[in-house]
Amino acid sequence: MAVSIKQTSDVAAVITVSVKGADYQAQVEKEIKNYQKKATLPGFRKGHAPLGLIKKQVGESIKVDEINRYVVKELFGYIDEQKLQILGQPLPVVADYDFATQEDFDFAYDVALAPSIDVQLSKEDKLTYYNIAATKEMEDEQIKHMLDNAGTQIDAEEVAENDVVYGRMVELENGAPKEGGIVAEKALILPRFARNEEQKAKLIGAKLGDVLTLVPYSLYDGQPAELTSLLDIKREDVSALEGVEFSYEINKISRRQPAEMNEAFFVEAFGQESEIRTEEALRQNIRESFGEQFATESDFKFARDLRELLLAKAGDVKYDEALLKRIFQANNKEAKEEDIDRDMPQVLKDITFDRIKGDLLKAHNVKIEDADLEKLALIVAKNQFAMYGMTSVPDDLLASYAKNMLQDERTKENLIDRVADSKLAEIAKSVISVEEKTVTPEEFNALVNGAKA
Repeated sequence: MAVSIKQTSDVAAVITVSVKGADYQAQVEKEIKNYQKKATLPGFRKGHAPLGLIKKQVGESIKVDEINRYVVKELFGYIDEQKLQILGQPLPVVADYDFATQEDFDFAYDVALAPSIDVQLSKEDKLTYYNIAATKEMEDEQIKHMLDNAGTQIDAEEVAENDVVYGRMVELENGAPKEGGIVAEKALILPRFARNEEQKAKLIGAKLGDVLTLVPYSLYDGQPAELTSLLDIKREDVSALEGVEFSYEINKISRRQPAEMNEAFFVEAFGQESEIRTEEALRQNIRESFGEQFATESDFKFARDLRELLLAKAGDVKYDEALLKRIFQANNKEAKEEDIDRDMPQVLKDITFDRIKGDLLKAHNVKIEDADLEKLALIVAKNQFAMYGMTSVPDDLLASYAKNMLQDERTKENLIDRVADSKLAEIAKSVISVEEKTVTPEEFNALVNGAKA
């Protein structure tokens, strides 16, 4: 066996694996004998079929398998030994082989070589880190949300926007109940989700026992999901209800009464052991929670800006795009050529950035540990619960949620990438000039969306 490489450009090469019969023949004979021991052929007891017959039937396929196994091992062994940095997988060069009679082979592979990229950071490089400060209005909204969640359901006499209304809905014809028409005995309406202001206005202020005339189709703007639930009908029956009036007799009005900010509320929200027992302590907790949540967004923007800085410093990096397209196409048979052409510029940027990131992390001896992933998973879990107003989730529940996240391979890969970006940002902050600026969430969103704050 001999492996050789011929570089066809700075970013492409052909690796050739030359194989002699002696390299694989012994293993082929061994596998044929193993097959013979298990083979059951007509006219012969299991394991006693003649070796010559076995060779005739499966000898060539076993030979092909062993040659392929041997070549792949030697190919990637050579790549590792020579420390070749390749992009994607080696692409076999198509050739005709006669495996039945041929003993010696030359297998060639096109390989895309990673270009040399040398990007250094210094104090001359400047970026801004944006600290996001929660507004008092956001604190107020969060407190209202928490008090609502801790509240109780009460019966009301008059419909308000956030109430839940229960009633009997009957299809009308010429102002009277339609014979054989739709009757929904337990029709539930949430006025705040109404899609038609005229229909919604009929509900707001209506009293217990009132009988209203509504057009459900207009109330929900013809949305099948809402109408099938409201009227207990099939989806295909929805379109026929456009413009059809129904009577609606209100049987119950349920209202969420917010909890009072007292000892019972604080215990329910934060537990008996918590020291949070005043509004100011609650606001401080909310600010800290927002701070943790916003820090993730600030870090994300800084990482994105750092990426753009590094790509700009790398300049126009050359790749063998034609070869890369062939490699991508070979790895994804369903991909269309026009899709690959469309995505290629972004793919090349991603490759360039990943190489720069890898080189900088390696130069600073940075490694990604399990503890790094567990820490980030906990932060992500906490932020996800916070999105639903759950700001005091027990530690054991957070840990369990984070553990489940890490068991999903795709999620874990995403977290690894985010940890790498975070560590790269830490390196950058210690090397470049970073100006810190405090902004509101609105100003930050404008920055993220490309507008000037």
